[in-house]
Amino acid sequence: MLAVIDKGGFIMVLILFLSLVATVIIIERFLYFRRIRVDEDKMISRLRATLEKGHYDEAISICENNPSPVSNLMKVGLEHRNYNQNEIRESIMGAANLEIPKMERFLSALGTIAHIAPLLGLLGTVTGNIKAFGILGGFGTMGDPSLLASGISEALLTTAAGLIVSIPAVIFYNHLVSKVNHNIIRLENRVNEMTLLLKREGSRGI
Repeated sequence: MLAVIDKGGFIMVLILFLSLVATVIIIERFLYFRRIRVDEDKMISRLRATLEKGHYDEAISICENNPSPVSNLMKVGLEHRNYNQNEIRESIMGAANLEIPKMERFLSALGTIAHIAPLLGLLGTVTGNIKAFGILGGFGTMGDPSLLASGISEALLTTAAGLIVSIPAVIFYNHLVSKVNHNIIRLENRVNEMTLLLKREGSRGI
């Protein structure tokens, strides 16, 4: 590994650093989505049963003990339950807009790494080839072709490293973006459901 880093130079070090950053982002995002994953239908059923009894504090407690974007929206709705339906919906939509950046956190950085890693690899190859041809040129017409082959071989290491980092980064980036979009659509569908639920149960309590 140290020999590869030494041959690739500073650009190889930079590519390896980007690979470490990308790995940390991917792991953190998967842990985040795993943490917020709850059985939403089951939770909504529990909340509905609790609201039918008029136990609003217990409903808020359920939301706090099951942290997720949906439970956060439900908590905001419960806190605004005494408002009219439009105001409840606006409060929930406002909370939903705050949840989206949390789901998209670090994804732009991961996408940037996926795009620039192969470009850095290409840059390393170009600079490596320039260096190899410069060394060969110093020997004049009696230069050893094996020196050129060795120099080009070393220069191509950065291109390979850039692609090795970029390909999985692109795959995970697309997967995570798809997961975020799916969650956003689910949140939008839940907003109307929760608004109607809160308004109906609030009307019963009047």
